[in-house]
Amino acid sequence: MTADPNAATQGYPADPPAHRRPHPARYLVPALVAAAVAVGLGAYGRTHDPTGTAFNLAGFSSTSAVKSWLASTAFAFALVQLVSAFMVYGRLPGPSWAPALHRWSGRVAFLVAVPVAVHCLYALGFQTYEPRVLWHSLLGCFFFGAFSAKMLLLRSERLPGWLLPVAGGLVFVVLTSIWLTSALWFFRTFGVTT
Repeated sequence: MTADPNAATQGYPADPPAHRRPHPARYLVPALVAAAVAVGLGAYGRTHDPTGTAFNLAGFSSTSAVKSWLASTAFAFALVQLVSAFMVYGRLPGPSWAPALHRWSGRVAFLVAVPVAVHCLYALGFQTYEPRVLWHSLLGCFFFGAFSAKMLLLRSERLPGWLLPVAGGLVFVVLTSIWLTSALWFFRTFGVTT
């Protein structure tokens, strides 16, 4: 079958029947949840009086060192997420267990990131006293919103094939930016210390 290059492209390829098209709410609900999570975290961080410390682990010199090492661990697992995602989508060769690696590295990255977020919100709050700190605060709130939206999209059916990779890529880029504005900054300023 050949296509007429002069024909209108409006229905080519044919649009799916109306009963097969995803309802717009399928995209709206995750976006609204993402916004609510991000704004809620930002509002809490802004109105909460910072305590200065939330936790400390034996063997570390400060809570900032703990936070930086945990954030670096989350970032390392996010790198595993990125590589395993390329394997899952066939962009890199990979073992048959690449999907399991992708799921579990994401779970570990999230679980390690949660205490960092708790420390940031509870001990430091939403800070704006310099551009790096402002960006870190904004990106931290945005990360958990974007992550929430991605998790909701994972359970949706009939999504466009590009949507999950874009959502996952966004989560990765934001987490990388958070790491750059916190842990990397800490290690460059105070040295790689525990």
